[in-house]
Amino acid sequence: MKTYKLYINGAFPRTESGRYYDLKNDKGELIANMCRASRKDFRNAMQAARKAQPGWQGRTAYNIGQIIYRIAEILDGRSDQFVEELKTAGYTSKQAEKEVQASINRLVHYTGWSDKYQQLFSSVNPVAGPYFNFSKSEPTGVVAIVAPDEAPLLGLVSTLIPVILGGNTAVVLASSKQPALSITFAEVLATSDVPAGIVNILTGFEDELISHISTHMDVNAIWYARDNQESRKMVQENAALNVQRITLDRFDWSKDEAQSPYIIHSFQETKTTWHPVGF
Repeated sequence: MKTYKLYINGAFPRTESGRYYDLKNDKGELIANMCRASRKDFRNAMQAARKAQPGWQGRTAYNIGQIIYRIAEILDGRSDQFVEELKTAGYTSKQAEKEVQASINRLVHYTGWSDKYQQLFSSVNPVAGPYFNFSKSEPTGVVAIVAPDEAPLLGLVSTLIPVILGGNTAVVLASSKQPALSITFAEVLATSDVPAGIVNILTGFEDELISHISTHMDVNAIWYARDNQESRKMVQENAALNVQRITLDRFDWSKDEAQSPYIIHSFQETKTTWHPVGF
């Protein structure tokens, strides 16, 4: 059976702990082995994301849009493979094809926002004095994402892409129920133009990793997209330790509400600068 590895810093390492767990289909049959990420795996992913973030933030909006569009092209070229994996997870052919197409469409949708959200959320502020005052959006930094369990492909795309589009880097804890789609998507990222370290994807158990994710002092923001009330409370409480920005939004990932420039803005900081008026 295939063993799905982790995706850290553009490579596919095995978990440092050597632990694995069984992935079964809807009939209870063993279909693959999944790495069970540890605290050290998360730390390695965070180090890669932090190192890559300044360079990613420095890229032009046009270039980031090109890269995300390239992800959509590769996903489209491998759509049959993703349909088959979704069917193995219990989807019907129609449901699988719909989710794959929706994921491609979402990537293309966000490509269009790559050079526009700045104009929407930045401004020249009116002030009474001989100077200009500008407000500009800047990325938060490194974002930890606990991806939704439902819609394993579309949910991953919907949470990941608006985060990295805004110049952030990401460490993702993949769907616990259907994690294989996330690592297959990592293969798409690895063969696209996404630089190493921008996206890091872990597979494993939420109850083991959520405390490390929510207390790590180098995490700038967290998007917890699941409905476990105990974990949601833990994220809210632990975020105060590092003044992390948290988002607990959950959507019907197939609806338009799950794609919005305001989601990009959720992981942006507003920088205000002053400049004297020339004579």
